[in-house]
Amino acid sequence: MIKNDLWITGMASQGMIAPFEPRLVRRVESLPVISFGLSSFGYDIRLSPSDFRIFRHIPGTVVDPKNFNAENLEASKLHQDENGQFFILPAHSYGLGVALERLEIPDHITVLCIGKSSYARIGLIANLTPAEAGWRGHLTLEFSNSSSADCRIYANEGVVQLLFLEGEPCSISYHTREGKYQDQPEAVTLVRV
Repeated sequence: MIKNDLWITGMASQGMIAPFEPRLVRRVESLPVISFGLSSFGYDIRLSPSDFRIFRHIPGTVVDPKNFNAENLEASKLHQDENGQFFILPAHSYGLGVALERLEIPDHITVLCIGKSSYARIGLIANLTPAEAGWRGHLTLEFSNSSSADCRIYANEGVVQLLFLEGEPCSISYHTREGKYQDQPEAVTLVRV
């Protein structure tokens, strides 16, 4: 069953989402923002300004999840203008960011991250990412710019929506099996095998 705003609020008060915004925010200091915070059946998390990396082409290299070369990623500069702080994801490229909010997922819940329509309509695809039962930390978020134009991704604003799905408690949670991505910091976490 998908969990609603009342349940999310109650669990946030127990530390499931921090910082927690109890309403859907569309303006900050009279400036329009891409919405973040609590919605009817989900929670829109924000992109942290602390870290965003873009895959770059290095001739002769192959991106390999079993032997990842961190040199294939380059840090993206945080820009700012009257619309806010943002990173630029070049056309037809792929980038990694990190959630501003820290999550602590209960043992009977799995979370799905899905893209927001504001970004989908400009060609930005957020990879569907799970946060398993018992997982905690700052999510590393994956984005693909499928458009032929460079794309702004705004920091401190909504970037993906979390959907909380309840099931029977599992026998082995992400925490109890000591998952390799447990307790991710507010920084992009690279692939681990």
